[in-house]
This record gives sequence, structure tokens and C-alpha cells, in this order.
Amino acid sequence: MNSKKINHAFIMAAGRGTRLRPLTKKIPKGLIKFKQTSLIANGIKKLKKFIDFIHISVGYKGPILAKHLIEEKVSSIINTDKKGNSWWIFNSIFKSFDSPLYVLTCDNVTNIDFKKIEKDYYKKGQPICMIIPTKPIKGLAGDYIFRKKNIIQGLSRKVKSDIYCTGIQVLNPKKINDKIKSTDDFNILWKRLIKIKQLYVSDVMPKKWYTVDNVDNYKKLKKIFK
Repeated sequence: MNSKKINHAFIMAAGRGTRLRPLTKKIPKGLIKFKQTSLIANGIKKLKKFIDFIHISVGYKGPILAKHLIEEKVSSIINTDKKGNSWWIFNSIFKSFDSPLYVLTCDNVTNIDFKKIEKDYYKKGQPICMIIPTKPIKGLAGDYIFRKKNIIQGLSRKVKSDIYCTGIQVLNPKKINDKIKSTDDFNILWKRLIKIKQLYVSDVMPKKWYTVDNVDNYKKLKKIFK
């Protein structure tokens, strides 16, 4: 067995997707139709080529999404309804999970080499958290990354840089719990990791990446990923 294989992934799919209404009036964001299936099922299918254990958080319209996920045969479903986006790291079964895992959002659509990310993560000494960046894309908002070598010095929504966050990262939940005070907010978590110089940025970028944050993004998605 390869001890350096990252074999778990966590997809955050609990959000309300308010900017995607009316598409999300009756269904959660992850169930929006994409390529004869759903947005989240498409992501799961890609992950399963590389990763054996896939875990999902549900919240808004949770029972509807959970039924769909059971059909997709995911490893676990975590209820984070009305909780912040990093709540599960400190309050679920993952708080004692002492291995790296990929963390993604259900609105990410990407072509990425997970093997290269894995190799890069270990090359950088297994930081507590490593963010996967991309070049900024017109029409998509993101947290711009400022770094010294590969250690992130700051993140900004207003001040621009040459790269920003994709919503994909590799992190170790137990190491976070050992070093960082509990928070429900990833932005606060990242700031605390920056203070101890444990928020890294990868050298690996997706071959293709897009995120579905509003209806206009969704319309463009179909043209980008034909």
C-alpha cells in the first residue's frame, strides 16, 4: 500500500445556492443538471478515478441530496445544516482524522491531475493545509493569493494578484484541531493558518476549472465543458 496516497475526499454541498435561484428553489445546488447527470454526480465520477473514499456534507434540501448520494455510493454523508463551511473539521467524525484529504466544493467543475497534487503536497512537507490555485477567470469572483515562495502571506477579494483560490485544497483535520482554535468559517481558519505559516499554495493548477456561483455562470459552463 502506498502510504503517500491521498485516498479520501470531502465535497462541501450544504449551501443554499441563493445566487442560483430559481434553479435552486426546489433542489440543492449539487443537483443542478449537468451532462445528463447532476453537478455533484459529475464531480464524484471524476474523483472515483483516483480516490476510493468520498464524503459529502449536506444541509439545504439535505434529504433530497442524501438520497441522490446514496445512489452514487459515497462513503459517508455529514449533516452540516445551518453550520458554517468549516464546522465539520472541528465537530464531526473528521476531527480526529489524521491523514490528508482533498476538500472540494460541489459547484467546482474541473479537469485536474490529483496525482500531481498528491506528489506536490508531500514534496512541500505535508503542510496542514494546501490550497490549489488557478489563474483568474473573467466573471468569476475569488480570493486572490499573496505568497512568499509557497507559503501564503494573505488572501484578498479586493486586491488582485496573478492567482486565486479554486475552492480545492488538501488538509489534515487532526493537525488543524491540534493547532487551531475551532471556527465555523474557512476564512477565519485560513487567517489562523497564515499566522503559523501553515497555509500553503500548490504549484499544480487545474488543466481546466470553472465554478457555478450564479445563473450566468451556469449558462457559460455548458460552453466551457462540452
